[in-house]
Parts: sequence; C-alpha cells; structure tokens
Amino acid sequence: MESYSDLLQRAASVAACYRASLAEGRVSTTGVDAPGPAFARPLPAGPTAPGDVLDALVAAAEGGLVATAGPRFFGFVIGGSLPGATAAEIVAAGWDQCAFNAVTSPAAAMAETVAGGWLKELLGLPAQASVGFVTGAQAANTVGLAAARHAVLAQAGWDVEARGLAGAPVVRVVAGEERHATIDRSLRLLGFGTAAVEPVAADANGAMDADHLALVLGAVPPGPTIVCLQTGNVNTGACDPLRRACEAARRHGAWVHVDGAFGLWAAASPTTRHLVEGIDLADSWGCDGHKWLNVPYDSGYAFCTDPGTHARAVSYTAAYLVGSDGTSAGCADFTLESSRRARGFATWAALLELGADGVADLVERNCALARRFARGLAAGGADIANEVVLNQVLAGFGDDARTDRIIDAVQRDGTCWVGGTTWRGRRLVRVSVSSWSTTEEDVDRSVDAILRISASSAAEMRP
Repeated sequence: MESYSDLLQRAASVAACYRASLAEGRVSTTGVDAPGPAFARPLPAGPTAPGDVLDALVAAAEGGLVATAGPRFFGFVIGGSLPGATAAEIVAAGWDQCAFNAVTSPAAAMAETVAGGWLKELLGLPAQASVGFVTGAQAANTVGLAAARHAVLAQAGWDVEARGLAGAPVVRVVAGEERHATIDRSLRLLGFGTAAVEPVAADANGAMDADHLALVLGAVPPGPTIVCLQTGNVNTGACDPLRRACEAARRHGAWVHVDGAFGLWAAASPTTRHLVEGIDLADSWGCDGHKWLNVPYDSGYAFCTDPGTHARAVSYTAAYLVGSDGTSAGCADFTLESSRRARGFATWAALLELGADGVADLVERNCALARRFARGLAAGGADIANEVVLNQVLAGFGDDARTDRIIDAVQRDGTCWVGGTTWRGRRLVRVSVSSWSTTEEDVDRSVDAILRISASSAAEMRP
C-alpha cells in the first residue's frame, strides 16, 4: 500500500499540476453535468485504499472544475489563493489542528493573534480591536451585528443573551438601500427580521447618501440603534461616506457596523485609502480574506472595537472545555464555531508573502486592471454603467435579453468567466478583478473575447 507520505506528496502534485494549467486553460467547465456519473457511484460495502480514493476523486472531478483560481475568472469578488497561502493551507490540513483556543493549539492561536494585528495595521482599525477568524463575510457580519445587538440592548438595561428579544426594547436597524444581502440574512438569524431595516437612499454610484442618513436617524427619538455601512458595493464597488455617516450615527448614540467584505481592503493602498476615510470611527467591521487577500476559501474576519462586547455576544463556556473559563478571550470566543480549522495559518502566510507593500500593490493593480477592462469594453461599444472606483465594472450591451445571451455565451466560450447582475433595473455584465495572477494580457484577451461574442450576437440579430 502507498505510504502516507507518498500519498500526500502525490496529492500535492495533483494540485500543483492543476494550478500550472490555469494560465492557458479553459475557465469554464466542459459541461456542468460532466462530473455527475463519476461521483454518483454506489456506496461501497468495504474500504478503499487511500491511493485509489485519490485516483477516483481526481477522475470524477475531471471536466467539472471551474478555474476560479486562475487569472481570467471575473465572475465574483474572489481571488485565487496565493502560492504561500496555498502551501500553508496544505500544511495546515496535514497538521489538522483544532483552533479552539491556545490549549488545543498554541501555534494556531499565536498565528491568529499575530495575523490579526497585521490585519488591523493594514486596514487602519483600532489596535485594541478584537479579531475573530470566521468563515467569510456572512459570518463576519453576523458576529459584528451580534456584538451590536448586545451593546445597544445592554445600554438600554436589557440582557439579550439571557432574556432574548421577546419583550426587549425595540432596536432600530438603519442600512443603505444597496446593502449586501448578507446583512439581511444576519438580521434574520439574529431575530431582528428584515422588516426591521430602515433604508437609506444611495447616490448615483450606489454609496449611501449621508444627508439622508441624518434625516432617517433624526426622524425617531434616541434609542437602541444599529447603523450598517458598506465599503465596496457588490455591483459598483462604491464605498459609503464613512466619516460623515459615523459622525451622524454618533450624534444619535448608534452602534456602527461596517460590511467591508472586499472594500475594506481599499485601506491597504495609499491610492484608494481615501475611499474608506473614517473607517476607524465605526464599532465593528466584517471583512473577507478569500476575496482580495487571495487566501483559500472559508476565511473571513470579524473585528470589534470592544473585545469584551465581542466575546460576550458570541462566546460560551462548558466544564469540559479546557481554557474556556472566561478569564481570557481568544480564537473561538470571537467566532460562532468551536471545532475550528486553523485558518489563521493561511492568512499569516499570505501577509508574510506579500508584506504591506505587496497588499497595496495587489489592490492598486486590480483597480487599474478594472479600469483597463472598462476602457476596452467601452471602446468596443459597451455601455459602462458605473463609476469604476475599485475593482468592479458593470457593462451593458443593449437590451436585457441580449446582455444575458452575451453573458451565457462568454461563460460557454471559456476564455474568461464573467457574471451577470441586475442594477438599477438593468441586466448588466458584472466584472470583478480580484486575483493576484491577473495581468494586462489576461484583461485584453478577455475584452477581445467579450467583444467578439458581442459582435456575433449583433450579427445574428440583423435581418
């Protein structure tokens, strides 16, 4: 039987060969149904040798892998994981650490502590803020809003962790009309419900109107209030005016949570930092690592300016959990998980690989490439629907039906992968430039492919 060492080395080789193919290979799959029959085998009665399991997995996945880790995937704000972060993830899987606390894995706890400090430094967040290494922006927003719920109700004399929301003082939730859907999902999970949202109008590019926020806040007497702001509109990349919004919220005693899934990374670059000026005035923040930091999936960060509030909102203790006596918070105390994989290793490795200047360069290059994408599409007749302030481009090609046909054809073509969205009542091509490996040549190849398909679509429509 193949040794454990040989098996893991062969698995790493499979991963490396796949990564090497991404620069020139198809981005889309050869067919969404291709892997089905190979995976859908009867459950065997007896064991299978680990080496045969690996072979079967690789064979079953053939034709069904989308090159999201490659340089021409622009469908969502997700970056292909960096080489150092990928290597760290492979080693972390081998180490198989439970990152519950410093007792279960001192190394995992220290990696999170140090990487968390680096993140706060890069993102311009308060040094005393706590950091929870969560699964992504959804978990980060849920944790941040749980901390907000605790804080505003505690101020009103209500222990929400013990008494729940039944009979509690009403909590106002004020958020932009173009907030991300994860905010609404978090509000559902936390018992507020989506109907609790008091929407604030957005400007022409999707950022919150700070004057309207002040009007909304002033329409009701002071009381428990949570204001949700955003950096990085999911369609346009627009960032809310944080300083003005935070100052308005402060005047009404509100807690401010910032959904910074990808836009928070603007703080890491001198060229985009002005977009998030005032970020340090908020109370909690959510951010993704598997977006612009380019670490493997299942990686996000929940920050809170008051570590005590953060821990009281989401932590728990149990007699059998060594080190969970509540005397010091860390790791799982800032997340919604107990049996946590050690995702801090990959973040630590990515930040060490890039350094502060490398993170800034990654953000700046992706923004420049997004502008190049927009210029190329516009020169070919596309209508660019947004102001390209970060890494997001929205492009229209006439009526909605034609735009959808172009999106479908681009995805099937395989040169690149772009998604579609509906914004301000229009169907649009949505381009997100987020990968460390994307080059100007990748953008130009992708623009050429989209315009070629657009021209073909126009020709087919002529009588």
